[in-house]
Amino acid sequence: MAKILVADDDPDLVGMVEDCLTAELHTVDTVFSGKEAQDHLKIYRYDLVILDWQFPDANGPDILQNYRNHGGATPILMLTGRNTTADKEHGLDSGADDYLTKPFDSRELKARVRALLRRSVGAASNLIKVRNLVLDPASHSVTKDGKPLDLLPREYALLEFLMRHPNQAFSNEALLERVWSTSSDSSHDAVRTCVQRLRKKIDVEGEKSIISTKHRVGYILEP
Repeated sequence: MAKILVADDDPDLVGMVEDCLTAELHTVDTVFSGKEAQDHLKIYRYDLVILDWQFPDANGPDILQNYRNHGGATPILMLTGRNTTADKEHGLDSGADDYLTKPFDSRELKARVRALLRRSVGAASNLIKVRNLVLDPASHSVTKDGKPLDLLPREYALLEFLMRHPNQAFSNEALLERVWSTSSDSSHDAVRTCVQRLRKKIDVEGEKSIISTKHRVGYILEP
């Protein structure tokens, strides 16, 4: 599961891309203008950005180059109707990690997204093991002592994020930013409730919870 920004001025295309990505259990933010894309890239952290080549108010490669010049390292997939070698060269030289020409098949989009996410976080198919838990990103499944756990999508997303960042404390605000969609009306209570539900499913009775609460800091997964 990843947090992905989709920026394109075509509502129908954005809806199709969003449906494809949410079906893969990704959290998706959508914007429809160059300014919105720039604002989101300044404020939020993403695992992947899908960026249109041309907006009515901005140029995609210019947005991308500005983002890279300010230290932005998130993988970016450029969407465009342009298909000449010169255009592809320009897009890649601006800092794009991959290039997808419109129109495209949803299966190709999913494959390119998986490839970019593997590059950024290591092989996504590798199992993540913490204590008695084993998480398989490829199948979106978790086992505890070898037995499958029945997790809700948000519980799975939160657990995967924490397992990928062990021994790091995250505040409610940080978890809302990385695991919840920025368009949602979720609050600190939503984070606390999700953590409580998750603890009931993954903890071992009589033992300290794998997810600790650090007073005035946040939550931390301790291997």
